[in-house]
Amino acid sequence: MTNATPGPAAPLHIAGIPVPDSKLAQEATELVRDVTDELIYHHSRRVYLFGARHGIRHGLEFDAELVYVGALFHDLGLTEKFRTSQQRFEIDGADEARAFLAARGIPEDRTRLVWEGIALHTTPEIPHHMAPEIALVTAGVELDVLGIGYDALPPETREAIVAAHPRPDFKRRILHAFHAGIAHRPQTTFGNVKADVLDRFEEGYTRPNFVRTIEDSPWGE
Repeated sequence: MTNATPGPAAPLHIAGIPVPDSKLAQEATELVRDVTDELIYHHSRRVYLFGARHGIRHGLEFDAELVYVGALFHDLGLTEKFRTSQQRFEIDGADEARAFLAARGIPEDRTRLVWEGIALHTTPEIPHHMAPEIALVTAGVELDVLGIGYDALPPETREAIVAAHPRPDFKRRILHAFHAGIAHRPQTTFGNVKADVLDRFEEGYTRPNFVRTIEDSPWGE
């Protein structure tokens, strides 16, 4: 793990995409660098870049600082420091982002956009019908993890982003990070995509079944 943070010479554009370099963005970067490893840090920066590029391409107006914080904090709940709760890991990251922004005087309505963007980033489709600051975090995650939108991204853009934020053995390593972050709280995967991770990697895991939950409820009829 490295505690280094970008210095004054750090580029403000990657693949032509503006990267926030305000005091708020620098403090967010420093915090995330302190508590994550290279895997999560580089993934989170790519999520911002892919999400912001998606927003620019589609002519969306968005607050780049808020998208940046949302992207950087979105997987914080998978890290050793923040994964001790029994709530969904997405909410761990969302809560930490809210506290971070509130401590810096960001208004509640803006803070809530970041919270919702992180909390919903593993919920398919719904974020894309919400504010750009919410939708773009999900768009970035979907491209980097699932490859959604891969073919629509010019190869030179993709290569420049990956050169700046490499993804060696990313598929295997991110699945391992997902497993490590949720294995102790399997109940939080009910109804979301992370149940697939435990189904593959957790010995003895039984996937919850929505129909059976209804049939086994305490209601008598």
